[in-house]
Amino acid sequence: MLVLPAATQMAAAAEKPLWELGIGGGFLLMPDYRGSDKTRAYLLPFPYAVYRGGIFRLEDKRISARLFATDRVTLDASGYGAVPVRSGDNDARAGMPDLDATFEFGPAIRIKLLDSKENKYRLNVALPVRAVFSTDFSSVRYEGFVFSPRLNFEKGDVIPGTGVYFGVSAGPMIANRGYHEYFYTVEPVYATVSRPAYAPGGGYSGSTMTVGLGKKYKQFIFNTFVSADYLKGAAFEDSPLVKRKTSWMGGFSITWVFLKSKNMVKDESPY
Repeated sequence: MLVLPAATQMAAAAEKPLWELGIGGGFLLMPDYRGSDKTRAYLLPFPYAVYRGGIFRLEDKRISARLFATDRVTLDASGYGAVPVRSGDNDARAGMPDLDATFEFGPAIRIKLLDSKENKYRLNVALPVRAVFSTDFSSVRYEGFVFSPRLNFEKGDVIPGTGVYFGVSAGPMIANRGYHEYFYTVEPVYATVSRPAYAPGGGYSGSTMTVGLGKKYKQFIFNTFVSADYLKGAAFEDSPLVKRKTSWMGGFSITWVFLKSKNMVKDESPY
């Protein structure tokens, strides 16, 4: 997965640069797919860019636009991704076609429920719908869609005086049949004694909870996170490719911000 789902970058200052640029690197430890018993480590470089405009914003790896002057409701566009999987390196998928890299993109309505600058916390609900595509880098195929409502809580200076910020996000996933088929179908031609043919339907796709910590220090931003996927009751739970009902992922990242705008703007975040 190419995007680190780490805690939101927060700071206590009332004003921040209009834009920032930087580069970073991250370490990820993650399963081949949700429900896989094969875990791999990845080192991933990434660009860092922030724009804090009055109407449009690029922040926390999301492009957002204000819908109302109160800023209680925003419209986001965000993406997500997963690395390719070689079936020859995964016992559950041995003899099956490889899984191509996937990427997701789509809009989200974000509703702010609580926002306290004095106590440095924020609570919101995100309602993202994303189309899912797979690619072997020579062609792109539509696989389905995912709806992932999330309750997000963020707290700045969670350990008083340290500047450490905390974030937690939780919610269910709902996906159509096409999305589940891509990861969990076993066609009859690939069935074995220990891996019977299987075709999942659409519907509930498990639940996810992510907890992250971060801190800004001079020109650097440090983030770490752990995430758990709970698959019990999922529409594909009985797939022979599901070996674990709980999937874990974790990682950390370091970002170097090397360029900032001299123009400062008011940031409405309490952090």
